Amino acid sequence: MYFRVSLTATVFGLAALTSVSVFPVSGAKAETIAEALALAYANNPTLNAARAELRGVDERVPQALAGWRPTITANGSVGSISSSGSGFNNYRNNASISLTVQQALFRGFRTVNSTRQAEAIVRSQRESLNATEQDVLLSAAEAYVNVIRDTALVSLQRSDVEFLAEQVRAARDRFEVGEGTRTDVSQAEARRAEAQASLNSSIANLNSSRAIYRQVVGIEARSLSASTPVGKLVPKTLETALITSEDSQPLIRQAQHLVDAAQFAVKTIEGEALPTVSVEGSVERSWNPSSNVAVSNSASVFGRVSVPIYQGGTTSSRVRQAKEELGRTQIQLDVVRDRIRANVISAWGQYQAAEASISAAQAAVEAQQLALEGVIEEQRVGQRTTLDVLDAQRELVDQRVNLVTAQRNRIVAAFQLISATGKLDAEYLGLKVARYDPKEHYDKVRDKWFGMKTPDGR
Repeated sequence: MYFRVSLTATVFGLAALTSVSVFPVSGAKAETIAEALALAYANNPTLNAARAELRGVDERVPQALAGWRPTITANGSVGSISSSGSGFNNYRNNASISLTVQQALFRGFRTVNSTRQAEAIVRSQRESLNATEQDVLLSAAEAYVNVIRDTALVSLQRSDVEFLAEQVRAARDRFEVGEGTRTDVSQAEARRAEAQASLNSSIANLNSSRAIYRQVVGIEARSLSASTPVGKLVPKTLETALITSEDSQPLIRQAQHLVDAAQFAVKTIEGEALPTVSVEGSVERSWNPSSNVAVSNSASVFGRVSVPIYQGGTTSSRVRQAKEELGRTQIQLDVVRDRIRANVISAWGQYQAAEASISAAQAAVEAQQLALEGVIEEQRVGQRTTLDVLDAQRELVDQRVNLVTAQRNRIVAAFQLISATGKLDAEYLGLKVARYDPKEHYDKVRDKWFGMKTPDGR
């Protein structure tokens, strides 16, 4: 009787790890993995911090565009002037106000290139946000299936403890009627204690997985169901996965935008060696500027041309430095491409291995189940010892653990492969969640001439 209960509970736990099957849950509606990913997309603090970082980078564009805009300065002064002559001291209060407007007409193309550089950096940061989104969703998926795996392992270990407790009882009964030995009882008790220790470890692992789930997803893990058909989202061939990664992997696109930014950085610094043309206008009113004048008004307009001739070699050095940085980003782009290719090949191999290992693990469980039943029957007729039964049970538990682990690894490997190709995002997964649009904030601040409040009112 105890053996049959153990088998039923364990199979129930193993069903949770089937990647495309429906997990049997009674009572409240189960939370699917898609719902967990949607919660992580909306609430994960790491992802929200990356979005805030992008909003900060957006401000680089209006800062660069400020080179096209005038600067307006107001000045005011008030004081007292003393003078002496012919033996008399004279004191006169003096005040003035002025308004100066400066407008750059030509800055060696620095404004154009710095704006393009800022825009390239914004695009690069958007890809960094996409990469962070994929990392968070992958972590959420791993946390989800880890909770299901550890829940199944706890159920399996509890069933093992129940089975071994029955073996201890049976060994004691046989010892009392003279059909067994004290050694049989001690061996059964030792295995039960070992199983209890494994159960305690599994419970600790489950608590840890639940804590990680709470950290990544934002809510406590309750009734989970691995019902998302993730297998349908996996590329069908390795060649398809590699081609998809070239087009969709955000880390590659980020590196490409950094190359663009480095190119514009070189041009921006080179512009410092070109002439600068600006126009400046000012108006001023002074009170008591001299002993003979009560009020004085003045206005002026100047055109200025500044031609840099020699700056001690600083500009030349910075241009050379920027060119070396450009070379580094170009090399880094090749490094990223190679690393992504290696990641895709590795993820593909892990996914294929996980698929194959499930079939092997299922066959091993079935075979070991039959072996255990045979050993129990042989023990009843005296052809097997208690130790033989305990060893067969241990083998069965190990094979079931392997099956649970293999089923978990298949789901995780599928998500890792999708992430390696760059497609693990809310749109591709079809998550039912409000999408974050990075362009919304950018459009609000790009052409903003003044105002210290952020678009959300801070």
